[in-house]
Amino acid sequence: MDRGEHIGRLLAGTHPDPFAFLGRHGDTIRTFQPGADGVSVLKPRGRKPVARMERIHDGGVFEATVPASKLKTGYQLEASYGDTTHRFEDPYRFAPSLGELDLYLLSEGRHTHLFNSLGAHVTEQDGVSGTRFAVWAPNATGVSVAGDFNLWSDVKHPMRSRGGSGVWELVVPGVGDGTAYKYRIRDASGHMVPMKADPVGFGAEMRPKSASVVRDLSGHEWRDAEWMADREVRQRRDAPISIYEVHLGSWKRRDGNGYLSYAELAEQLIPYARDLGFTHLELMPVTEHPFDGSWGYQPIGLYAPTARHGTPAEFKAFIDACHTAGLGVLLDWVPGHFPSDEHGLAQFDGTHLYEHADPRKGFHPDWNTLIFNFGRREVVNYLVANARFWLEEYHLDGVRVDAVASMLYLDYSRQDGEWIANPDGGNQNWEAVRFLQTMNADAYSAMPGVMTVAEESTAWPGVTRPTDAGGLGFGYKWNMGWMNDSLEYMSEDPVNRRHHHHKMTFGIDYAFGENYVLPLSHDEVVHGKGSLLDRMPGDRWQKFANLRAYFGFMWGHPGKKLLFMGGEFGQSQEWNADRSLDWHLTQYSEHANTQTLIRDLNGLYRSAPALHEQDCVSDGFQWIDGGAQDDNVLSFIRWDTGRAQPCLVVCNFAPVLRENYRVGVPISGQWDEMLNTDSEHYGGSGHGNRGGFESEPVPVHGQAASLSLTLPPLSTVIFQLRA
Repeated sequence: MDRGEHIGRLLAGTHPDPFAFLGRHGDTIRTFQPGADGVSVLKPRGRKPVARMERIHDGGVFEATVPASKLKTGYQLEASYGDTTHRFEDPYRFAPSLGELDLYLLSEGRHTHLFNSLGAHVTEQDGVSGTRFAVWAPNATGVSVAGDFNLWSDVKHPMRSRGGSGVWELVVPGVGDGTAYKYRIRDASGHMVPMKADPVGFGAEMRPKSASVVRDLSGHEWRDAEWMADREVRQRRDAPISIYEVHLGSWKRRDGNGYLSYAELAEQLIPYARDLGFTHLELMPVTEHPFDGSWGYQPIGLYAPTARHGTPAEFKAFIDACHTAGLGVLLDWVPGHFPSDEHGLAQFDGTHLYEHADPRKGFHPDWNTLIFNFGRREVVNYLVANARFWLEEYHLDGVRVDAVASMLYLDYSRQDGEWIANPDGGNQNWEAVRFLQTMNADAYSAMPGVMTVAEESTAWPGVTRPTDAGGLGFGYKWNMGWMNDSLEYMSEDPVNRRHHHHKMTFGIDYAFGENYVLPLSHDEVVHGKGSLLDRMPGDRWQKFANLRAYFGFMWGHPGKKLLFMGGEFGQSQEWNADRSLDWHLTQYSEHANTQTLIRDLNGLYRSAPALHEQDCVSDGFQWIDGGAQDDNVLSFIRWDTGRAQPCLVVCNFAPVLRENYRVGVPISGQWDEMLNTDSEHYGGSGHGNRGGFESEPVPVHGQAASLSLTLPPLSTVIFQLRA
């Protein structure tokens, strides 16, 4: 390439290797400073110019000849713009900082720590501090980094192509934490695509701005060693896991409807959730997203915690505070689709780089979003590394993967002719299956004690089966069938419930086919569905009684627990992500009493081994009477692993007080009433069993002994065998 071609490529922004022309070459130094009136060469600590550079092209290319003997310790440049001068280090005098092994692993799609190579990293090279920018754009003819540091120039900081890896790299001296930037990318024809945020950007501007922000992720001193050491025990199948699902933007707002900061959330949310006895927070997506109305489910900054609440450092402090308070943190993670905003991943280098080119595989009709190309190894690497990034860098305890079914099925939400069958002629997306298996295998092998959770709404087999046994490898799966059936039942007027009794019993038929979480999530209180309280039938007292009975049934039923914020105090209105929960309601007894019930349910769930040890094992459940549909009554036993202190759960979903109601028990002895949702303590009518009874040798329900119980109206009562 001759001098004219070098200059032409620089001006056009399509130079694949600006280092071949710019910087120091023997005794010659060249620089590209569009708009500068003049440029001088100086020694690093010198005040007087060593040489005035000659303008060799009106586009801003300057050159000087300086014997190398005069610049043994390097050099700096000084550009003048009218009366203003700017002294700086020359980016083009530094050697590449990305190693060949990194580039090889990136091109192979096997870089487990991709985020350590790509993105913007505050660094020091040859004693000079700055930021290394690296981005994957294999089909680009030129890439420049633009930001506040160069007045968002299209061409001033061209990056170096690292050959077949598709990576472009540049260290820009003087750039540090807090600097906004984007990439200027030329496609295969040399045309500039819209300015792009960094796919591996660790920070982002607050919307409506859309630039990435340089963030130095080092420096946080974690205080959660005790939590991390015990995490594996806290998250395995025999542990009590009760999850409080939170949308950080609307859990609580400041006066004036502003967002709480991560620090304010740490001060308010953490003690609240801990006081109510939850073991985990699940955060609806905090990955950066441009549209508030997506609740985070249309992310663009997959590596950046949203700026709505603060900086990455402040988010780390929030996670640390959760752990030191004994709370785990799960992140809603969205690898199934991404929005088509022009500053995002869509046609990133002028081609369908991250998404499928064919809309039958690359476009989501439900959400008007794009679908990742799970058949491309670099894209899979990008996503698998992203999950690891959150688990490692931020000490998150797990990820809940959104919309898994939409990834597993090629015909998901599509009509005939709108999808492409797999090579076997079926509708299974085997590429997505391999991606999910890879992600789960990587997470569990690299980070002991983490948990992954699938929101999977179909009967796909083996969602929580290990990958080496042919499963998807998730730790847990949301039990959407249980949620749908039980909510439909509870929404029925009690007079009709006898006709829908199977909706409360059928779930046991498959309850142990996967490791389940019982979810009453945000999806059940939006889009016109109303709040949980509003979905209960009857007058106001009956609505609260129904809700309390339902919570008792849920906490007694096999499966880990998840409750969306607001449900714990009986929020009256449907969730609105644009404002705070209705905290004023907690001053009223009905709502405060519901909070108390959730606190006590969580406490009993944690303290009674029978209610959690065998959540995912069929040996932990035994029907006493699942067929009393005419009474709207359910009764069952939950067994601890030692079968020493089982719990008896009895639900009366009729608004009728039932006295002397006999229920069989498998072991004779004293059965203590541990919780009664009809207690006056929770706003109920106060009917109960005087603390419990000694069983009687009266056979019923196939058991040799039984209890004669009082079943309050619209209630769940939980008993435990006294040891």
